[in-house]
Amino acid sequence: MKTKLPLIVLSLPLAFAANAAEFTLTSSDITEGKPLTVHQVFQGFGCEGGNISPQLSWSGAPNGTKSFAITVYDPDAPSGSGWWHWTVVNMPPSTMALKAGVGSPAGKLPAGAIQGRTDFGQPGFGGACPPVGDKPHHYQFTVWALKVDKLPLDEQSSGAMVGFMLNANVLAKAKLTATYGR
Repeated sequence: MKTKLPLIVLSLPLAFAANAAEFTLTSSDITEGKPLTVHQVFQGFGCEGGNISPQLSWSGAPNGTKSFAITVYDPDAPSGSGWWHWTVVNMPPSTMALKAGVGSPAGKLPAGAIQGRTDFGQPGFGGACPPVGDKPHHYQFTVWALKVDKLPLDEQSSGAMVGFMLNANVLAKAKLTATYGR
C-alpha cells in the first residue's frame, strides 16, 4: 500500500534550501555596477590614484569551507587574457572581512595569507588603469570559499596559476563588479 505524503512534507526540502544563507560579497568602498573611486586606481602606467585595496566583507560561506581567497580581475584588458589586479590566498575560515589598504606592502593580512604576483609584476593590490579611450573596464572582485586549508602557492604565483588552483578547489564564490574608464 502506497502512503501519500502531505504536500507540506514534500515541500520542506525546498523551504530549507530557499532559507540557506547565500554567499555574498559586499564593500563599504565599492558598489556593484558603479565606477571605482580614485582610491582604487593604480599609481603608475600613466594613472594617478591611491592604489588602495577596498574594504571587503563576505557572509554565507558554505559548510566545509576551510579557507578563503580574493581575486580582482579585469576581463576587458586588451591583453588577450585579461588582467590580474590582486590575488590573496590561504586566508583562514574565520576571516570574514579585509580592511581597506591591506593589499599594500605595509598592509596587514590575516595570518598565513599570501598575496600573489599581479600582472603589474609584483605581489599586492594593483588598482585600475585601463588604456585611455577604452570603454569602461569591469573589475571583478571575487571571494572564493575553498575546500582546502592551504594552496601550494607563493608571492611569485601568477594570476593564471592562482586561478587554476582556485577553480580546482572552489566550494562557492561571490562576486562584486565595479567599473572604471579614463
